[in-house]
Amino acid sequence: MPNERERRRGSRAPSDEMRQGVNEGAYSGQQRSTTGSQHQIMSESNTIAASTADQNGAVPGEPVKKDENSRRGNWGNQIEFVLTSVGYAVGLGNVWRFPYLCYRNGGGAFMLPYFIMLVFCGIPLFFLELSFGQFASQGCLGVWKISPMFKGVGYGMMVVSTYIGIYYNVVICIAFYYFFQSMTNLLPWTYCNNPWNTAACVGVVSHPINATLVNATTTLAAGVTEVVNRTKRTSPSEEYWKHYVLNISDGIGNFGELRLPILGCLAISWFVVFLCLIRGVKSSGKVVYFTATFPYVVLTILFIRGITLDGAVNGIKYYLTPQWQKVLDAKVWGDAASQIFYSLGCAWGGLITMASYNKFHNNCFRDSIIISITNCATSVYAGFVIFSILGFMAHQLNVPVSEVADHGPGLAFVAYPEALTLLPISPLWSLLFFFMLILLGLGTQFCLLETLVTAIVDEIGTDWIIRNKTVVTLSVAIVGFLLGVPLTTQAGIYWLLLMDNYAASFSLVVISCIMCICIMYIYGYRNYFRDVEMMLGFPPPLFFRVCWRFVSPVIISFILIFTVIQYKPITYNDYVYPGWSLAIGFSMALSSVICIPVYALYKISRSPGATFREEHRTGHYAPMASEDTVEARPLKEKDELKEELKEEEKEKEKESKDEISLTIQGSNGSTNTHNNPNPSA
Repeated sequence: MPNERERRRGSRAPSDEMRQGVNEGAYSGQQRSTTGSQHQIMSESNTIAASTADQNGAVPGEPVKKDENSRRGNWGNQIEFVLTSVGYAVGLGNVWRFPYLCYRNGGGAFMLPYFIMLVFCGIPLFFLELSFGQFASQGCLGVWKISPMFKGVGYGMMVVSTYIGIYYNVVICIAFYYFFQSMTNLLPWTYCNNPWNTAACVGVVSHPINATLVNATTTLAAGVTEVVNRTKRTSPSEEYWKHYVLNISDGIGNFGELRLPILGCLAISWFVVFLCLIRGVKSSGKVVYFTATFPYVVLTILFIRGITLDGAVNGIKYYLTPQWQKVLDAKVWGDAASQIFYSLGCAWGGLITMASYNKFHNNCFRDSIIISITNCATSVYAGFVIFSILGFMAHQLNVPVSEVADHGPGLAFVAYPEALTLLPISPLWSLLFFFMLILLGLGTQFCLLETLVTAIVDEIGTDWIIRNKTVVTLSVAIVGFLLGVPLTTQAGIYWLLLMDNYAASFSLVVISCIMCICIMYIYGYRNYFRDVEMMLGFPPPLFFRVCWRFVSPVIISFILIFTVIQYKPITYNDYVYPGWSLAIGFSMALSSVICIPVYALYKISRSPGATFREEHRTGHYAPMASEDTVEARPLKEKDELKEELKEEEKEKEKESKDEISLTIQGSNGSTNTHNNPNPSA
């Protein structure tokens, strides 16, 4: 029998009723289960006109809450979530990794497998993770209440985010260093007359004494002549990068000394990240208004400047000209898929974490389409910017574009800085470029750190840990800084590339595949489709249902197979990594994957019953016996029904007290829980 409050609600959408069922069921964590009555009371006292639903990201027709989870927190508004997710997905890889993969894998031909992977794998998995986290309102650990045995997937995501967070902030700190070094009248990597330069150094700009006396055409011609006469040209920017910034050692085992300027910039980088996350999503949500949008301003400025340079068209042609024969190469498809995973941030745990702070009825389907397309469009746009500058550089040096382009840090800290020296007012362009890199990196780093902090806070879940979340954030930042210190040594670049190639590649594919299989076949695709329908007000589109169940797992499996078959050991320029370092790389890759079977064995040994299935569900959300269900679960045991009847009687007696207590609210719109005992569903 529905109680009096339920009868009064009448024709209103049954969201609160179902939410209470969810609170009792598989997805409920400690936070949501202890605040079930608050959700119901707040839904009555804080509902606003349905016409304003869209601005808060709610499904049309559903009541909108001011703050759905006052204990855990929500985004200030939906724009903050979208901008944060865009900042998370759009990172440094869009600037240096995507353009490099394009020209290495057939130019414009690479776009075909890239967009196919985006449509059939990237966007479906992006939507899957967003809906997963939003429904549970839990981080990458708490969501696995649906199948406790697979909680190791969440731990694997935490390990991946830890690795990426460590080396990602080192890259950001180097961008900080270059940014500070650009605050000068003359970029320090312009000429070859510095103490760190070697005899092999050849610049395209003459000695500063002659720069004002010699015609620019004569200068460039002399530079090109020197390039032709030498068997191996070393640019001033490359020697500045290797011999001054990194002071690179002769191998990965020779750590040498700490590079104190880089260490100081690393401390600055972690401090900035901590300040922006000091109040969790409430503070980071405000910062992203700048960090997620300003890089597009810089990209546009650089693009306009780039396409006006001589030779820019040649660079763009090289970027877009398709080499269709490479489409038949399996490695091209593998690179396209790996770039989608790396760029969108799937299986990092960040998407689940960010979505967990959404309002329950937020339209995450719409968000997933917007964010995914924005991310990939940014990659393509950044390619135009990068290759217009590289085309100009190739024109000035009279060499092919392929000889001036590099990949990874080499593109950001060698090729592009050298191109900047050829531009008028080069320090200004250098400041803009490295400021853009800093903002792109910070947008991703915010979410990586928040993923770890949220997982820890949700897992412990005590009142003290929730009240002192800032302390947890500071602790994680300090640990991340200390773990990043070895990467600021003279061998740091070797370790950074090792982590980038092993810790965040193979493991992402495995974790994504297992997550897909667990949700669709262990938890049950019918259950999950009903979850999404309850949350959004409409079932997942047919295309996504097919991709989740069949297409995406198959594609991921093929990627995994081809990755193993076509494996090649990592190298850095002419340096070949020793076997023991590769073993460490594989250990890092397996350390995140091994969490899955290890935790499953632990859970089996500690649990008396089956742990494959989700925790027992009760209440309004328990599946009813029908043709569509694989197995029927009991809605209520007899004892539970008796307890429910008693609770309903008590609720009727205290109905007037509940109504009075609705007017007693705190500053954040929440209701005093001491006056509102949790009613039973």
